[in-house]
Amino acid sequence: MAPYVRAIAEGDDAGYFVENGPAWTVHAGMGTLVAGIRALLLQALHPGALAGVHDFSRYREDPIGRLTGTVRWVITLTYGSTTQADAETARVGRFHRRVQGTYVAGDGGERGYTAEDRDLVRWVHLAFTDAFLSSHQAYGGTIPGGPDAYVADWATAGRLMHIPDPPLTEAALRGELDGFLDRGELRRDERVDDVVRFLKKPPFTGLMGIAYRVLFAAAVATIPPRLRRMLGVRRSWLPVKTAPRLILRVTERALGSGPRAQDMARLRLRRLGL
Repeated sequence: MAPYVRAIAEGDDAGYFVENGPAWTVHAGMGTLVAGIRALLLQALHPGALAGVHDFSRYREDPIGRLTGTVRWVITLTYGSTTQADAETARVGRFHRRVQGTYVAGDGGERGYTAEDRDLVRWVHLAFTDAFLSSHQAYGGTIPGGPDAYVADWATAGRLMHIPDPPLTEAALRGELDGFLDRGELRRDERVDDVVRFLKKPPFTGLMGIAYRVLFAAAVATIPPRLRRMLGVRRSWLPVKTAPRLILRVTERALGSGPRAQDMARLRLRRLGL
């Protein structure tokens, strides 16, 4: 178990998200394995967000390390104390302050960017929220309070990242995503194609490679047709409902043999009498 996961048992308050609430439920589900792939695919469609990944991320050399950093942020915000969540958000913010450059926007003009630009951070938040919600709807169980409750719950993460008025309902979330597309702010170019090729066939071998290909197909299947066409990906002939559920069930059983982040959070809550 990673040290930051063990540290979740520490802290002096309940954190930003209620036990067994919408965020706890969605982020504890195995659908998160599909959601991570889907979020990266969608985020790549915004040329500003993609420029930051292309210019500053080591996703090619160290894909597991890149994923681990994102997972750490999600887990700490969801299950940690407010002090831990704030510290993790600050850690991400310190890295983001170094990320800046230029990119070719959807209208063909060149623009400057930083990782703290509101539009870019907003797109990443929208893509993340939509990916985790859609993947849980397809491959997870019910959500306490329904989809709107998850969108409203995870809006807390958006506010922590200084996003003004993040969407609070599923309809508002999907409406904002469509707005980016309708306004021409998204585009496909050779960088997008490069990311899609890498995500389709990362350097995983053996059973991990086979399982990943199924999860990639599952992620693509949850993406709306308009965005799939822009990404240049097609829904697979694979049984994208049955096969992923089998893989996710096997993974869940393997993880169930030891404590997870939510178990550490419950230790903290019980210690505090909450």
